[in-house]
Amino acid sequence: MGAEFLGWFCTPLSGAADHHLPTWAAWHGRAMVFAWAVAFPVGVLAARYFKVVAGQDWPDELDNKTWWHWHRVLQGTGVLVMTVGCCLAVGHAQDTTGIAQMHRCIGWGLVASAWLQILTGVLRGSKGGDFPRQGETSRDIGLGGDHYDMTRRRKVFEYVHKVLGLSALLVAVAAIILGLVLADAPRWMAVVLASWWLVLTSLAIRWQRAGRCIDTYQAIWGPEPIHPGNRIPPIGFGIRRYSREGWRQSAGRMVRTRK
Repeated sequence: MGAEFLGWFCTPLSGAADHHLPTWAAWHGRAMVFAWAVAFPVGVLAARYFKVVAGQDWPDELDNKTWWHWHRVLQGTGVLVMTVGCCLAVGHAQDTTGIAQMHRCIGWGLVASAWLQILTGVLRGSKGGDFPRQGETSRDIGLGGDHYDMTRRRKVFEYVHKVLGLSALLVAVAAIILGLVLADAPRWMAVVLASWWLVLTSLAIRWQRAGRCIDTYQAIWGPEPIHPGNRIPPIGFGIRRYSREGWRQSAGRMVRTRK
């Protein structure tokens, strides 16, 4: 039984006797899977759920940049690896079947969306935001910024960045599935990827329920209403805002959840 299962597990999806791919196709697939199934989703989880980390005395200790460093490194690495993988396929992909054409169209759309994310990040505006006194704004003391003041430019960036990022990740799942079918990949690849996505989804649900999706603005500047961004609704779904007392209670639940 064990040998039979191992044989089935290593057999291509179509049931063919063997599996062979050109070198360019094999490395194209590896690059795209790394970018869209590993680097990008892990970078999104870091940005969404680790703006306040264990041991940080928020809101007395603000603007912990751990999430930002991980997000920047993972997304930047993903874009570079994705671009290399894309270049490997240029001039080689000659399959004209419907699945192949759909895979190419979705793939080029994903490549464009990833580079658009880089562009919107560059154009997101300034950060700004020291801690003005009561009755002052950051612009009164010359420290205004697009993020601190939540200007229209910053709001547009957040809507585009969050909606496009999540949509691209969901579409990437379809692109990878199509790629596995086109490559007639061994069944173990599909099982491993499905298991990996299940793990990521489970972690996201767990951390969301634990209240770890704290608003970026509050993570940086705290919950006080003197800050202009705290007087408008957060941009995005499932984002939590806390008072000092509310955070203490939530932090206690998080500790219990980790245990």
